[in-house]
Amino acid sequence: MNELLMSCTNSINSMAIFLHQAKDAELRSILEKHMAAHIQDYNMKCEWVGGGSQQKLSVPQMPAQQGGTAAAPLAVAPNPNATAFDERAIATSYLLTLKRAGREYAWAAFEMSNPQLRTFLEDAFLMCCRHAYEVAQWLTRMGYYPTEQAPSTYTQKLSQTYQPVREMATVR
Repeated sequence: MNELLMSCTNSINSMAIFLHQAKDAELRSILEKHMAAHIQDYNMKCEWVGGGSQQKLSVPQMPAQQGGTAAAPLAVAPNPNATAFDERAIATSYLLTLKRAGREYAWAAFEMSNPQLRTFLEDAFLMCCRHAYEVAQWLTRMGYYPTEQAPSTYTQKLSQTYQPVREMATVR
């Protein structure tokens, strides 16, 4: 729990700085909306450390896939002389934070024996997944996160390689 609390502290502190530096209205809106969830998540962990929590984490619905085409990918290089984050750095840092936190929640949930705490950690994992999807969509639309669909030739090869089980095997 210490690692999860430390991670939350880092996420919330970073998000506060990002909110002061972000200029893009949509990115600011995403960060503001997500901040409340991260604070609730942190506070619930504090309650668990103190003996338990009766709250239920507010897991957001899966964001709708946003239409439109992705911007052409924009080149990037590290800036060892940076003194502030630009929009791309803010969203990238936040996305990587969400991915890392999601892995930590999943790992912790697998190891948890308390069913209520395990459910909380599973909900926190879902929260990270859904937040990450929303941030990744923003990055893609801006040309900061190149993605592409698998070619149909590849998916055809997969569908020819893996065949469904036609009959359920009986366990003896």
